[in-house]
This record gives sequence, structure tokens and C-alpha cells, in this order.
Amino acid sequence: MAVMKFGGTSIGSAKAMRQAISIVARQEQESTPLVVLSACSGITNMLLRIADASGSGSLDDALALAGEVRAHHLGLVDELLTEEAAKAELVLRIEEILSRLELLVKGVEIVGELTERSRDMFCSFGELLSTTVFAAALQAAGHSARWVDIRTIMITDGNFGFARPIEAECRARATEVIAPLLAAGTTVVTQGYIGATADGRTTTLGRGGSDLSAALLGAWLHLSAIQIWTDVDGVMTCDPRVVPDARSIRVMTFSEAAELAYLGAKVLHPDTIAPAVEKNIPVFVLNTWHPDARGTVITNDPVRLSGMSYGGLVKSIAVKKGQGIINIRSNRMLGRHGFMNELFDVFARYAISVEMIATSEVSVSVTVDDACFTDMLLDDLREFGEVDVEHGVATVSVVGDNLRMSRGVAGRIFGALKEVNLRMISQGASEINVGFVVGEHDVVAAINALHSEFFSGEDAAGIFEVPAGKP
Repeated sequence: MAVMKFGGTSIGSAKAMRQAISIVARQEQESTPLVVLSACSGITNMLLRIADASGSGSLDDALALAGEVRAHHLGLVDELLTEEAAKAELVLRIEEILSRLELLVKGVEIVGELTERSRDMFCSFGELLSTTVFAAALQAAGHSARWVDIRTIMITDGNFGFARPIEAECRARATEVIAPLLAAGTTVVTQGYIGATADGRTTTLGRGGSDLSAALLGAWLHLSAIQIWTDVDGVMTCDPRVVPDARSIRVMTFSEAAELAYLGAKVLHPDTIAPAVEKNIPVFVLNTWHPDARGTVITNDPVRLSGMSYGGLVKSIAVKKGQGIINIRSNRMLGRHGFMNELFDVFARYAISVEMIATSEVSVSVTVDDACFTDMLLDDLREFGEVDVEHGVATVSVVGDNLRMSRGVAGRIFGALKEVNLRMISQGASEINVGFVVGEHDVVAAINALHSEFFSGEDAAGIFEVPAGKP
């Protein structure tokens, strides 16, 4: 059995939902799937706008946006269902959900305060609506399907906006509720991204949490595969919007995929990899619009990896824009223990994550999100020495198999970048990542030069493929 997670673009229109239903039907011929859905594309952002409008007292704006959410989902019903009784029943269920949304809008507007708890409740409506429509359309197409409210299973802590599951409780509930349905041949349709506390308060797992939901459910239910259905042919060698010749990667390891996720690749949520690694469940990243394309399989299985990975093979290039460099120079560093601990305590106090670091005997350079800079932070850092800041940079990371121990790879990387000004270089404990920093205006030149160096030849034929493209 497999868990099939469909992202927002894969269910964002009636055409997309029909395509997803056809993929589910094909999977049903092999085994009964568990289907996990995101909200329809654009809906979560709209719900956040509704939340902000409600909290700021803009009732008319909030209700107008809620009307757009209603129109989108009722439009899906009109296109997907033809039998009048089934359509009327589904419209009634959607109106019940939207009535609760409008009650929440009015309640927040009256109170005049938008809490994180309320924001999570606003966000939950996207997944509740998409799964309600999808399950009804699946049933109308003649499939044995059951809609399940994941909030009865995904029990989390009360950290609204970034809740973490209480795994023992979740595993027990998934085994009790979902497993018997799958065993009986009933396709289960449920939500990603959302959960609830033990006392029933709705929570969210953070943006991208649908991937995590799917992976956790796959691990708890001991399913054989985790399928992530999106609008590209698997994990790409780099962002195809930057390099039109980007290719899809046939096979990669869990470590490579996790590294890419943390370094800025958009296909997988970083936490998705952990449950799959724990249970050694292969993760397939597949294209909804080209379901016969190979996509990418992420695994540590030596049989699957045989001949598809080797030391020094560059797999992908990740970019994270919107970064800034902080350079701290101080003679106090020289031979003094505890300096770095004190320095990074400052970043911890401001809840700032350091992305990349490079050091010398008397200086430290770090990259952080450009939005993190404040005068107070910089004043505190100046207690350690001279501080200067560079804005508008991007981290570029070359990821592959055992790069650190492979001769000639670094030479090829920096040879390809001979025309690009490198602001910072970092290569440490990771054997699969070489990172550096460039100005954002140099990103396109840097990425295209690297891609031409590592992916234009035929030495890795069969490991990378030309993507099938989009509809």
C-alpha cells in the first residue's frame, strides 16, 4: 500500500482533480491507497489574507475574500459532479464549512485580535474544503472512498503555527481508524498540514506540512511507498525557471534529498525525509500531469542506488535567495575559548537561524535571512568586534555523492565560476555539499555555468533525464 500526497497545483482545478482521480484509480489496481491532499493552489494564501483582514477590522474585505473561496469550490462541484442529488449534498457540506469560516471572521473582527490559534483555524479550511470535494468526486466516479478528518488522528502539541505530532497517540489512532479502512479496500482521503491538540483545538504543522503529514502516516501505517505528486518530473538538477535545461534526477539518497531541502530546494519539505529514513520507506516524487514519467525515487536501498550514484557525482544545485552576510572581525578570537559560544548566543536570543558559516583566526562570516537584520542585533554583535553587513546575496550549494572526498570536483566547481565574484565559501563536515555565496544579480550566471559544467555531458546518462514537461 502507498500514501499518495497531492500538492495544491495537482488539485487546483477541476481538470487537475480529474487527473489526480485517474492516478488514484490506477494505484487502486495495485493496492488501496491513502490519499493526502493540500489545499487547492492559492487558497491558503487567500485564507491568510482573510485572517489578516479580520484581525484588522476589515470585515467587508474578509467576507468578500471568503466569497471567492466559496466561488472556487462551488465551481469545482459544478464541473466534477453531474448527479443532482450528490451535487446538492456536496454543496450543503461545503456551505456548512464556509459558514464556520464566516463565523470565525466575524468573531475575530468583533474581538479585534488575531491569535496564532485563530490563524491556524483559518488555514485549516483550505484542506477541509479540498478533501471534501475530492472525496465526493472520487465516490461519484464509482470508487469506494471515505473522507477522514485528520484532526481526529494527527494529535499535536499546542505550538500553533508549527505544531509537532504526539507520535505514540497518532500512531495508535491511525492504526485504529485508517488501517481497517485500507484493509477493507476503501480509499481514504484526508488532509495534510493540519492537526489538533488532544482537547480538539485545530493546529497546523507549518507551510509544507502536507509532505510531513504524508510521510508520518506512511511510517505509522507501515506503508510500502510515499508518493509526492507535484507539477514537475521529480527532483530537478536545479530550478528549471533559472535553467531551462534542468533535468530530473532518477535516484538519490535520503541524505542528498534532505540536504537539498534544507538548502532551498522547493520540492520537498525538510522534515519529510526523517520518517521515511526511520522506516526506510522509498519516497517517489512524481509529475501529476505526466504520471508515466519516471520522476525521482529517494532511497537508501543499495540495489536501487547501484550504478545510479558514485563518489564525486554532482546531483543538484540549490539556491536560497534573500540572504545577507554578517562579517565579524575581532582580535579577541585569537586563541580564546568560548568566543564562538558567546557569539552564537546572540543569534539564539534573537531566534535567528544561521545558514552558512566561514571562519578564520580573527573573523567569522555568517549568512542569515535578510529580513532578520535589526539595529539591536547589530549593536549586540558589535560588542564582539568590527561588524559589516552585505545585503542582497544568495547561497548556492552543489550537492552530490561524497563530494568532499572526491578529487577534482572542487576544481570543476570553481573553474566554472571563474567569471563570478564569490563573496564567501563554506565546506565543512558535510560530504555531500559545497556551498558559496554570490550576489543575487550573479545567481543566473553562476547556476547556468555550474549546470553546463556538470550536466551537459553524457557521462551520467540514465541518472538524469529530460523532463516530460508541463501540460
